[in-house]
Amino acid sequence: MHMTRNMIGIVALVLLCGALFSADGQTSKAKSNGGKNSATSAPQDYCTSTGGAVETRVPVYGTNNSQQDWLKLAGRQDFCRYTAADDSNIHLNLETLFTPLPTLAALAYYAETAWNGQGEGNPASLYCTQLGGSDLFGGINAAGGGWVELKTVDEVLEACIFPDNSTIDSWGLFYHSDGIIRGIDLSTVLQYPNPYPKANQIK
Repeated sequence: MHMTRNMIGIVALVLLCGALFSADGQTSKAKSNGGKNSATSAPQDYCTSTGGAVETRVPVYGTNNSQQDWLKLAGRQDFCRYTAADDSNIHLNLETLFTPLPTLAALAYYAETAWNGQGEGNPASLYCTQLGGSDLFGGINAAGGGWVELKTVDEVLEACIFPDNSTIDSWGLFYHSDGIIRGIDLSTVLQYPNPYPKANQIK
């Protein structure tokens, strides 16, 4: 009888685990189907299907020097680049674009917080810092640096990275704070929708 109870317990545990995995799978399906383009299943596919171009960029220090003196750093990020008819661009990393959950980069874009005008140097870098992000190279240090992919537009990308690792290009974010759209209006492609009523955006 003792053995039978153990067997029943094991069977119950297996069934419970199966139910949990099934529920988790349904939640994942619901999240992926809730976005703006549920026909695509990968961030790269979603980027291209919405008119973007996928770029794999590496961090490089010293880009204000001759290219032979650039220092390539460890790491890489996949970005989606959107280009407008006026040849302006905006870049964001694929995770920021594709997730249906809120990210600090998406919230910063949607909020359109006004720049406080403080600091000396590159205003896009300063604006990124104002919002709590980090523009790892930007216009603050004289050596320069950024996220690099050669033989593409904006070979050296200045990107604002937030503590949750969501990433958006600093100039696109800065211009948008003043109502200027570069590349594309990200509210039309971000999987996470704008949570702010227009009247409540931070000015």
